[in-house]
Amino acid sequence: MHLAVAAEWSSRTQSVTDLLPSPCLACGSPIGVHYPSGWACAVCEWRYGEAPDSDLAPPRVDVVYYLRHGDRVKIGTTANPRQRFTAIWHEEVLAFERGDRRLERRRHEQFAADRFGGSEWFRLTPAIAEHADVVAGGRDPWDVYARWMSEAAALSDRQRR
Repeated sequence: MHLAVAAEWSSRTQSVTDLLPSPCLACGSPIGVHYPSGWACAVCEWRYGEAPDSDLAPPRVDVVYYLRHGDRVKIGTTANPRQRFTAIWHEEVLAFERGDRRLERRRHEQFAADRFGGSEWFRLTPAIAEHADVVAGGRDPWDVYARWMSEAAALSDRQRR
């Protein structure tokens, strides 16, 4: 009984990480932190219940992505990974790296020896796997992308004021 009372008191005075009542409007994450004053997104820290300014255009964040399908990796670029990935057969998102076509081109040159023809597909070699691991930094790629989107939205909002 004592532990139950202590846990209840702690949840009223400290933060508790749990599922948000609904996904974050800023980044889409389902995970939040419940503070005594309310909820905040655990990924982008958007205050739950606040609506993004509808006058603002959605932020644009270009990324170089690493998708694995079997023993192959696609290295490509997009500003809208969720939409782009619906058209690409893949089993796993290995990493996102912030960058545009120039960075994508450098990665294609870096791993050219493992490239399938002129495509964006490469053999999954230890070098590519290690590079994707370093880029991911032990974090879920979607959490990283959500954070970048949130930061871009906050920056654009600050610049607008």
